[in-house]
Amino acid sequence: MKNFLFPYQFKFVGLILFVFGCILSIVYIWFNFQLRMPVFAIYSAFVEKKIFTIFKTNVADELILILLISGLVLLVCTREKNEEQIHEIKRLKAFYRAFFLNSGLLLLSTLFVYGSGFFSVLIFNLISFPVLYLLFFYFYKK
Repeated sequence: MKNFLFPYQFKFVGLILFVFGCILSIVYIWFNFQLRMPVFAIYSAFVEKKIFTIFKTNVADELILILLISGLVLLVCTREKNEEQIHEIKRLKAFYRAFFLNSGLLLLSTLFVYGSGFFSVLIFNLISFPVLYLLFFYFYKK
């Protein structure tokens, strides 16, 4: 079967991006880190609706999400140093476990979290699936 994973060397790049995203998120939360710059928006709705416009805003949270998601994608989609056939089965088991656990958490959050807190749950949901997958995969690898 054809393996569409990235070469092993990308794992280090993914780890660097993920760690830097974690550090930057801590700085963002604790020290109110801001990075204001002009951005192009297809659609924006804060105080007023804006379509196809350029405006100045804080892009720190977008930068953090880009670092975390790209780092996690590289970590999840990279071969092991000694990739074996059994790793495909372990990857599939980890995928199913992470999918079901993440879906259960999302369902519980839908039932018990409301308002702007649910928006935070959705943002957390962007990174929770790959994190759960990695935890399950490395657990099964042992």
